[in-house]
Amino acid sequence: MLFGKDLMTTISAGPDSTSDSPGVRHVKRPTPLRESVYEALTEMIIDGTLERGRHLVEVELAGMLGVSRQPVREALQRLNNEGWVDLRPGFGAMVHVPAEDEVDQLLAARAALESESARLAARNPDKDAVAKLRDLCKIGASLQESGDIDGAVRTNAELHGLITEMSGNRFLVDFAGQVDRRVRWYYTPVAPVRGAASWREHSRLVKAISDGDEDKAAQIMREHTEHTRKAYHDLRSGATPEEGLVIEKKTTRRRRSAE
Repeated sequence: MLFGKDLMTTISAGPDSTSDSPGVRHVKRPTPLRESVYEALTEMIIDGTLERGRHLVEVELAGMLGVSRQPVREALQRLNNEGWVDLRPGFGAMVHVPAEDEVDQLLAARAALESESARLAARNPDKDAVAKLRDLCKIGASLQESGDIDGAVRTNAELHGLITEMSGNRFLVDFAGQVDRRVRWYYTPVAPVRGAASWREHSRLVKAISDGDEDKAAQIMREHTEHTRKAYHDLRSGATPEEGLVIEKKTTRRRRSAE
């Protein structure tokens, strides 16, 4: 075992001189500043701090984050490549405004991924994981009722992520992880519209998983994602949150009577 000066010598020697030594562990470098700025800006876009269509000024963002303009410029380029930001020659950067078909395509992909995840999760439901899902439902409903929309959105993402993990399919986990942030971005504006209805659907979904009913779990998940898609389009078309809640309540009542 290396101690004191010997350890410092190993670290400072660099990978070339130690790569062949058994048991060597390279010290992780701090996260590059541009990466930290990218993560911060992405979350600010998702939670609405940087609203859709907003003109992004490098010096303003640098001041908000307490950094220089260079890492902001690098982060904006990456955000542009990933579709979070639009760079317009002669004008600068703007937060991307999703087109209607973008939302439909993403939520269709999400429905396919998550309905299969729910089906597989119900195949061999883990009791501890199901208990965690029930806890998340209670937490999410409480946050929604108290008006903590950001907290409710985070809890929603955690619940969906856990269901995907319960599927036991690592490819589904990877694919779902790729769309998670974008889904959170689309879901945040409609979370107040979906309200308690979303968490009632979650509770029904968890029960189906707990009961081992694969088909019902997949069906509830498909309906759940469709309600979110519809709520998003209703909001974009000018429907008020109250109208959206009425739609959800009527849909829930019809479904319950059919059951």
